[in-house]
Amino acid sequence: MNRTPEMPPAAAHLLLAAALRYAASGWPVFVLGRSKRPVALCGPCDTARKALTPHDPQACPCLTCHGFYAASTDPDRITAMLAAVPRGLLAVRTGAASGLVVIDVDPRHDGTATLNALIARGLTPPTRYARTGSGGLHLYYRHPGGIAVPCDQGIRLGPGIDVKADGGYVVAPPSRHPVTGRPYTWADQGSRIEEAAPALVSACLAEIRRQPPQRAGHHPPPRSGGAASYPDRLMDALVSRIHQAPKGRRRVTLFGCARGAARMVAAGQMTSTEAYDRLVAACDAARWPWAKSTPNAIREGFAAEGVTL
Repeated sequence: MNRTPEMPPAAAHLLLAAALRYAASGWPVFVLGRSKRPVALCGPCDTARKALTPHDPQACPCLTCHGFYAASTDPDRITAMLAAVPRGLLAVRTGAASGLVVIDVDPRHDGTATLNALIARGLTPPTRYARTGSGGLHLYYRHPGGIAVPCDQGIRLGPGIDVKADGGYVVAPPSRHPVTGRPYTWADQGSRIEEAAPALVSACLAEIRRQPPQRAGHHPPPRSGGAASYPDRLMDALVSRIHQAPKGRRRVTLFGCARGAARMVAAGQMTSTEAYDRLVAACDAARWPWAKSTPNAIREGFAAEGVTL
């Protein structure tokens, strides 16, 4: 069996040096797995999750458990993290914890066109930015402080534009994209990080209005970004999966659906209570026999994504 080679020492040194620079700037950093997902929970944390006695992820002493809750500015912890996950990706926790709001521009989903429109409206003034390994952009702005700026996936600002703020994180240079192999790079080392424009903050905080019911026979044109960019669509898809789950696969299906819903919670698109209630209602509507395993599967799915009820 072929094994993926370890990161070359020079690359590992560059990653650690960058992590320590970010930490010195007050940016908490942590390590992701090679798939850009959080590192799996350690044995004790996973046991606590399965026993439905999860501890406070922010207070957990483990190096890499609970995703961005493991982020730190402690040089010793950061060094230990990178040693523990030598092939991982470096990530920065966004939001008030680091004082950052990052606008993620994805050209594959019309992000460039949307960004041009935002620039014209004065929402995204020039600031320090990075080029992502997939060909996109990360625009770094200073968090306004005093308020929570929610994460968002292509809803508030438009297609191809995600907001990484409170409850989020971004992959940071010089990590390499797991698919393309290209590094994330700073495009303008000398530029400063500007304050997030008030209009941008207002747009991020704007209430998302639900679409009115459609008339019979009327179908709106498809929007780019897919179901994952639109919480109503994704939740409908998860509910459909619950309805279609065969006996013997119900618990594993519900666990997977709970993980999908938890990602929307982490992105600030709904509360954990709203997500939990929607999943339970879907099980009831599908006439699943009620059992303790139903709420347990939902909580376990949430915990797997670092979300608690």
